[in-house]
Amino acid sequence: MLAWALRDGRTFLFLGNRGIVLWGAAGVFAGSLLLLPMIGTEFIPKTDESFISLRINVPVGSSLEYTDAKTRQVEQALREFPEIAAVDTQVGTYEGKNYARLNLRLTDPGVSARRSQQEIEGAIRERLASIAAIDLQMGFQDSVFVSILGPDPLRLKELSDELMAKMAEIPGIADLVSSEADANPTVAVRIKRELASDLGLTTERIGRALRPLVAGDEVSHWLAPDGQDYDVIVQLPQSAREVVDDLGDLYLTSTRLDADGLPLLVPLRQVAELEQTMGPLQIKRLNLQRRVSLQARAQGRASGDVGSDVQKLMADTKLPPGYRFDIGGQQEMMTQTFSAVAAAMGLAVIFIYFILASQFASFLQPVAIMASLPLSFVGAFIALLVTGTTLSMFSMVGMILLMGLVTKNAILLVDFANQGLREGKPLREAVLDAGQVRLRPILMTSLAMIFGMLPMAIGAGSGGDLNAPMARAVIGGVITSTLLTLVVVPVIYTYLHVFGLRAKRWFDAGAPSVGSAPVGSASAEHSWSGPQPE
Repeated sequence: MLAWALRDGRTFLFLGNRGIVLWGAAGVFAGSLLLLPMIGTEFIPKTDESFISLRINVPVGSSLEYTDAKTRQVEQALREFPEIAAVDTQVGTYEGKNYARLNLRLTDPGVSARRSQQEIEGAIRERLASIAAIDLQMGFQDSVFVSILGPDPLRLKELSDELMAKMAEIPGIADLVSSEADANPTVAVRIKRELASDLGLTTERIGRALRPLVAGDEVSHWLAPDGQDYDVIVQLPQSAREVVDDLGDLYLTSTRLDADGLPLLVPLRQVAELEQTMGPLQIKRLNLQRRVSLQARAQGRASGDVGSDVQKLMADTKLPPGYRFDIGGQQEMMTQTFSAVAAAMGLAVIFIYFILASQFASFLQPVAIMASLPLSFVGAFIALLVTGTTLSMFSMVGMILLMGLVTKNAILLVDFANQGLREGKPLREAVLDAGQVRLRPILMTSLAMIFGMLPMAIGAGSGGDLNAPMARAVIGGVITSTLLTLVVVPVIYTYLHVFGLRAKRWFDAGAPSVGSAPVGSASAEHSWSGPQPE
């Protein structure tokens, strides 16, 4: 039926003014762009790997036994989840004895109506929230990683606390932690520099004397009778290091000499003040600047949308002079990847145009063919929205693949129309014949691509969730491009053909005669008997 409609002129192409077709296609494409905020973005789509990694930490200074006790509470809570098949636990990681890592292996998807991995992660967070004195982080890669850089560590801490409180209000933020959350109790030795200098003590000399006494210093090795080699460490006994005031009674040797010619002994409290304070476990820097990092994961929302909200928050936050933000994690990788994909799409459009221009020996006809490219994105966006798929690296790879697929339909139409014009057919008849003759091969190739991609789009099997976005984007783009190409490309082709003939006649006859050229027909042998171009 569609072939006969194309043949006798009763297709959408000839219903009223052809300008309506162009404006309608432009409106459809513009409307599809409005779907992007509803689709959501992320770097890599969430997949069900049947594996969850948990990191828990208890307050700094906790013993290994306390960390182990809290970890056992977590293990007991995890036994309530039938989807967890095995748990591998490590108490006391490289990060410190107050950390523990639990790796959970889940049952296979689809077994006994198992919940998805994302649902299980959310349930675990809710269950472990009732256990006191633990902080939970899930997974390895942070969706959001924001750093604040600046010179003053105290000011950095204040700024990070303010930003952290605002980030906690963003929907979808989960497992929000700060690199300054864990502070180590320390004793600050504040030296009275002028007095110490008068007594012959320098900061370097005081530090050298305190280090072996408090922190310990390895001075030798001892080979025991059992054949084991032991380190010999000089250090004050633990009883002398438990009370801060006792450190003030330590005597330091000065460069000055007493009446007997011996080095003068000066108590530490005489040249320094001892103050109990808190210090960071690690001093972190980026580009030679002190930094405080905030890390979080996304839950219930696309990680790209959460990262965009965080970036808006950063843009609205005014930092003092000398301080700045730096963003990392998946958001940084997603920004870089999307920029690279956009550049790849731009190069693809340029190369497609050059190849078509060389093959058709025309600078105008490739424009009609490439009009199918934006029409394919319409279907890709709709397919992602309907299937609940986000715009990720894999779906954008599918769009790049789509750019090479959708142009073949337009090439078939334009090439056959050119063949009809070379045979002496009028423009309208040549376009209609192209639509009728090429309809079947266009539908056959499009349907073959759609059904060939369908198993991948379903996302069944191991790793199917990762490849499904690419197939869904391709299927949606092929459907809309096939339908709209049969309508829009012939319209653009007729406009460009008439424009090309007028331009050729203008150059052949000279510029002054362009005003007297007839508007209704292009030439005697290629007359247009349908509605005239606007």
